[in-house]
Amino acid sequence: MMSEWSLPDFEQKICPPEALSERLAALPRPLVFTNGCFDILHRGHVTYLAQAKSAGTSLVLALNTDASVRRQGKGEDRPINPLENRAAVAAALESVDLVTWFDDDTPAALIEAVQPDVLVKGGDWPVEKIVGAAETVARGGKVYSIPFLHQTSTTQTLAKIRAAEADGETAQ
Repeated sequence: MMSEWSLPDFEQKICPPEALSERLAALPRPLVFTNGCFDILHRGHVTYLAQAKSAGTSLVLALNTDASVRRQGKGEDRPINPLENRAAVAAALESVDLVTWFDDDTPAALIEAVQPDVLVKGGDWPVEKIVGAAETVARGGKVYSIPFLHQTSTTQTLAKIRAAEADGETAQ
């Protein structure tokens, strides 16, 4: 039995934005970029990330910082999970090759720094509204909006939890 535990290998996939250029150079191309909150990971998230990865060879996932999530108006208690936990959970996924983050309201500056070959967002984003789409296409890259296969969301999950809590409170 091990007497000393080290961080799991997947934690090495977590990369602060300031260290990205060196880490990106080591990733095989074509490079796929996507972003989001990924607060409470669910089937829709993992399916989407696997599909995104299939559009290239390496997948970079950029997470909104906690402050950035709060500015999106998803609720005062969001994100439920802090950035460091969301990054670790996402990094544990086989489909994700690198996890980083951004504090701006959009990932536009990060997308320009990464220069992905493929830019991907979920089906609720038409291609023409995806931040960084025009710049990616102008560089010869591709942009995809991946249709949802599973109608799940963190907001729906939280609504169910809150409804169950409310029912429990009224039953007491």
